[in-house]
Amino acid sequence: SSRLLLCPPVQFKRQTAPPLPTSEGPCCRKKVPPQGEVFKRAPADRGLLQRWYSDVHPARLSELAAACARILYREVVVAGVLDAKPSGAGGPAPEQGEHTVSITVVGASGDLAKKKIFPALFALFYEDWLPEHFTIFGYARSKMSDEELRNIISMTLTCRIDQRANCSEKMDKFLKRCFYQSGQYNSEEGFHELDRKLTEKEAGKLPNRLFYLSIPPNIFVDVVRSASRTASLPSGSGWTRFIVEKPFGRDSESSGELTRSLKMYLEEEQIFRIDHYLGKELVENLSVLRFSNLVFQPLWSRDYIRNVQLIFSEDFGTEGRGGYFDNYGIIRDIMQNHLLQILALFAMETPVSLAAEDIRNEKVKVLRSMRKLKLEDVVVGQYKGHTRGGKSFPAYVDDPTVPNDSVTPTFAAAALFIDNARWDGVPFLMKAGKALHTRRAEIRVQFRRVPGNLYRGNVGTDLDMATNELVLRVQPDEAIYLKINNKVPGLGMRLDSSNLNLFYSERYQREIPDAYERLLLDAMEGERRLFIRSDELDAAWAIFTPVLRELEEKRVAPELYPYGSRGPVGAHYLAANYNVRWGDISSDGSF
Repeated sequence: SSRLLLCPPVQFKRQTAPPLPTSEGPCCRKKVPPQGEVFKRAPADRGLLQRWYSDVHPARLSELAAACARILYREVVVAGVLDAKPSGAGGPAPEQGEHTVSITVVGASGDLAKKKIFPALFALFYEDWLPEHFTIFGYARSKMSDEELRNIISMTLTCRIDQRANCSEKMDKFLKRCFYQSGQYNSEEGFHELDRKLTEKEAGKLPNRLFYLSIPPNIFVDVVRSASRTASLPSGSGWTRFIVEKPFGRDSESSGELTRSLKMYLEEEQIFRIDHYLGKELVENLSVLRFSNLVFQPLWSRDYIRNVQLIFSEDFGTEGRGGYFDNYGIIRDIMQNHLLQILALFAMETPVSLAAEDIRNEKVKVLRSMRKLKLEDVVVGQYKGHTRGGKSFPAYVDDPTVPNDSVTPTFAAAALFIDNARWDGVPFLMKAGKALHTRRAEIRVQFRRVPGNLYRGNVGTDLDMATNELVLRVQPDEAIYLKINNKVPGLGMRLDSSNLNLFYSERYQREIPDAYERLLLDAMEGERRLFIRSDELDAAWAIFTPVLRELEEKRVAPELYPYGSRGPVGAHYLAANYNVRWGDISSDGSF
């Protein structure tokens, strides 16, 4: 289960080979494979490879691959082109030697590290996606030994449901690669000691270092300052990269300040701003669905689409995160990043290629074309206590870490618009909330009615029944389905709405990888397509900052809704303003 080295056309010669991006380099497979075997690729300029193959007919691929394998073996692999390794800042690279990757999880004692990052790294190791030589370090203020960290990690590791073979053996091998260093986050001394230990593990190999900042945003800069000064690799050695978790500030001003502070110590190419929703399978499939299926291409515009809905709901409250959440709220926590990123991918124009910068350029264009949100286009809510089935559910303000008079929204709905030729006038409706009656994340595309529909007498005035709807369910139970109208069998003429569906669990037997697996692998390979660029971040905050400030300055009281309900009624009035009904409510009023 390794990534294949796709070959360029047969006339490719070493002297005319397109150069690999200076900020990307091999980190995975380094040994020269025997001729005739499948080549395993580490440098991940997938867009470049896909451009090489864009005009190749599928029938010629096997013939082309065999011919290219011989050429690449002679002129590229043996010549050492794939072993070129730039520095973290893009400097010259050593040409020989085995490579190693050192992954440091800063904040290793936190929930995110234990529940997501370490399990994702183990999953990559289990399926042979990690390089042959790698080391994992945990860094945090807590005092513990290597063995204590391994015990903590081992409690959260699981193997794929469909791949249980040698699970315990794999876990033992993985845990032996895990080590720990305690230290203060603003202490160069702690990171200097980490550097010493990393250097010992990297001895005799060409090093590369990845730091995952699984820490609160208020200490990002302290960690980057200390780590960049004492634990980064020098120019001319391997790369050094930093993965930064959201939130990226609270508004345009604080986000800009964070970016400027990080860039005092790092180049933009070293910063990987992660939004784990971009690594989810259905979000990854969004561009494939749109750009590789001719049936959708002419429909993807204001001419055929009536509205687009991006829906996120959780069936639990803040549950211990009240203190953190009260400082941000649902708009910053979900809408400004997760949902807006999905919207940008959905609405962007066809990029020049699948290269990271081409895709991110198109996303930025969409974000810059969007209107700034106004207060009249937003509804906010907050869950209140509720008793159901003899069980009591607490209100948001019942959390001891939340002020009793808090007006922080736990629910929000908004109507956004893109002022460009493709989407002019189409409402993009977002809603996100906690303590709702179900857990879901989905994209719903509602199409326009058929002009002069011959069967309008059979569907009456039910606009939703008369229109088609495309649904991409991101979680849970990943699926894609298209709602169409069809005749109910029988002698009469009665129409019904049915689904043409693709359920991932039925079509694909393999367990779907966690989003963090994909994003960690991309960061190691230097693939930035699913990470957020600084100008993209600026454009996103410009949309939401004005309404966030107005909500806070006016202390707008959120509409209360019961824990476990469908959210505030105001969200339905907002949709009705645009002649829209939320698609997650069926015609009988149920979800």
